[in-house]
Amino acid sequence: MDNTLDTQAMRRALHKSPNYFRQGFGHGEEAESTMRSQYHSDLIQTIREHDYVYTQGDVTIYLAKSFGFCWGVERAVAMAYETRTQFPTERIWITNEIIHNPSVNAKLKEMEVQFVPVNNDGNKDFSGVEQGDVVILPAFGASVQETQLLDKLGSKIVDTTCPWVSKVWNRVEKHKKADFTSIVHGKYNHEETIATSSYAKRYLVVLNMQEAEYVANYMLNGGDCQEFLTKFSKAMSEGFDPDRDLERVGVANQTTMLKGETEAIGKLFEKTMMQKYGVEHVNEHFLSFNTICDATQERQDAMFEIVEEDLDLMIVIGGYNSSNTTHLQEIAIERNLPSYHIDDVHRILSAEAIEHKPLGKVIEQATNWLPTGKIKVGVTSGASTPDRVVEDVINRIFALKN
Repeated sequence: MDNTLDTQAMRRALHKSPNYFRQGFGHGEEAESTMRSQYHSDLIQTIREHDYVYTQGDVTIYLAKSFGFCWGVERAVAMAYETRTQFPTERIWITNEIIHNPSVNAKLKEMEVQFVPVNNDGNKDFSGVEQGDVVILPAFGASVQETQLLDKLGSKIVDTTCPWVSKVWNRVEKHKKADFTSIVHGKYNHEETIATSSYAKRYLVVLNMQEAEYVANYMLNGGDCQEFLTKFSKAMSEGFDPDRDLERVGVANQTTMLKGETEAIGKLFEKTMMQKYGVEHVNEHFLSFNTICDATQERQDAMFEIVEEDLDLMIVIGGYNSSNTTHLQEIAIERNLPSYHIDDVHRILSAEAIEHKPLGKVIEQATNWLPTGKIKVGVTSGASTPDRVVEDVINRIFALKN
């Protein structure tokens, strides 16, 4: 990454290019009609009308009051559909999953949208993309390097990046302009964090409070520099020096992280700088800004509310690589509530067996997951999950129990 690159100027120039699109193409009604036919659910609408509690036979469903598709996801999917209408004969690529949902990505493949392949070393292979091809940037965004490459190739770029992600990039730009290191609360290998980090002059990615506390302790007390570099070898900018680059820091985040943890990490680094440099100098050494998106926050708040019900189990629906879905699962687990993260109705094998992904583990099969007698089931889904998928899961539970 060229740390001297004026990424703001690059973005401004790109936005003026005739090959760059980020507002759709005027086929909104057609895209909306397609999405409604594929993803809308009459059952989910009925449950909403019953104040999110709905009983059929022995099963009472408690549906989270905020769940599923968010505005940014709907916008990204609609733009992807519009792109095929606008460019009916061109080859269309997408640099990654448009969103983390298998059914939505499968639909794009049916529309002959190709996914840029990934080599064995984990890097994307753009060799098949030719001048004049159309390339969609997903809701999570794309790195500076990828964007520059596609621009130089002469690709038509359709940018579906969520505005909340762009907001984080703007924050990181301010860190860079003020010569601050960006500490990003996120997963270093997540597409969104990779894109965000590419806009920073210097960055360090911390996954959780434990890693943040390690960094804060190093700031205050020093430590083994080599151990630090080894610990964060994949999560920091090239040439990072913790003894030099942690004197002035700004906090940003992957937009789908747990809001409470992001806030706590921000407060930790603010307190650390107060201790090290004095309260009167904290603004010279610390910049913070909450860039958790509204939709993520609303879904987390709804999850905190639903787990207070006297539930027998919780079903969390969403892609297994969906960060915001995983964090919903965390909330259930913290309440010791039996919880199953599934990506599709086909994971429900029978009343005795379900395939699910425990937090931080590979997919496994659980038995005796569905209690006998009358049960209360909490249901929520991540921001990339269509209502139709949620309906399928609820109907499957009804069928097994009734």
